[in-house]
Amino acid sequence: MITSGGNSKSYTINPYNIKDNSTIKVCKKPETEIIKIRYFDPEMPRLEVKDYGDWIDCYAANDYDLDPDTFDIFGGPILIDLGFACKLPEGYEAHLAARSSSFKKWGFIVTNAVGVIDESYCGDNDHWMLAVYPTRKSHINKYDRICQFRIMKKQPYIIFDEVKKLDNPDRGGFGSTGVN
Repeated sequence: MITSGGNSKSYTINPYNIKDNSTIKVCKKPETEIIKIRYFDPEMPRLEVKDYGDWIDCYAANDYDLDPDTFDIFGGPILIDLGFACKLPEGYEAHLAARSSSFKKWGFIVTNAVGVIDESYCGDNDHWMLAVYPTRKSHINKYDRICQFRIMKKQPYIIFDEVKKLDNPDRGGFGSTGVN
């Protein structure tokens, strides 16, 4: 463990992901970003970067009863509060998706297939939410792990250069790679 101090704050470079609430934990990797996070419930499970996988699990902040009939009555998705707001690093966005077991456990799909949260969604009241469509009746308990996210660099500024022909070999078009 390497500790570094400065005039205003100290931080710990923590290659073993040791939990110590008195310091900011930073993995010793070439690119490390710090995300400021505000939890709305002191009992809420804390988000955690695992040594395996690149996605971070999120938890339901409340109990939810999912019912496809209720979805139709209100005319919109059910918004599941994830219990936090955060400030993403400059130049990044978050991609929010269901966990692989979410459909099996609760029978919902994410209404936009993936939620995209940009860095400007960073105020104290900018709760992260998961918009879901229930396909069957089910119940989500408070603090169930229901989705996951990862941050990614934003798309760079691009310019479209219109041409008459692309000078590249064709792969055969959509669906051309076969079924097996």
